[in-house]
Amino acid sequence: MINSANAADVAEQPLIFILNGPNLNMLGKREPGIYGSGSLAELEAACSKAAQAVGLRTDFRQSNHEGTLVDWIQEARDAAAGLVINAAALTHTSVALHDAVRLLDMPVIEVHLSNIYRREAFRHHSHISAVASAVICGFGAQGYNMAIGGLAQMLAQAGQPNG
Repeated sequence: MINSANAADVAEQPLIFILNGPNLNMLGKREPGIYGSGSLAELEAACSKAAQAVGLRTDFRQSNHEGTLVDWIQEARDAAAGLVINAAALTHTSVALHDAVRLLDMPVIEVHLSNIYRREAFRHHSHISAVASAVICGFGAQGYNMAIGGLAQMLAQAGQPNG
């Protein structure tokens, strides 16, 4: 149970958005040899736990729609201290996501479950990387934990209070 003092502490923790693109709702079902056997719900729970450990709060979302992701990135401008984004296939095709991320004045970490550079040639280019603070790929779900830890360090260096 959270008492009012703990609720105030939680409210003071910086919020980070964790945005996930197309087909990530199929984690655990789609090519588990590439993307792992865990579900999106399990990934969300792990991200929440990792964020709590470093004094952050998460807003974890997934959409199969480019425009929805653009809307959420724009929302992050005023609502979040940092962004973790796995744009999935849109990484390689979306100038709109690139432009939306470029508008952010906060740390942004691009993450991919698989090593996109060991896959098909069309996956080797990312429109997000040029406007991200960092890129993590090939570590499976652990990459999200690494991204959260990286954001915590970046926010601490920028003077944002966190655990």
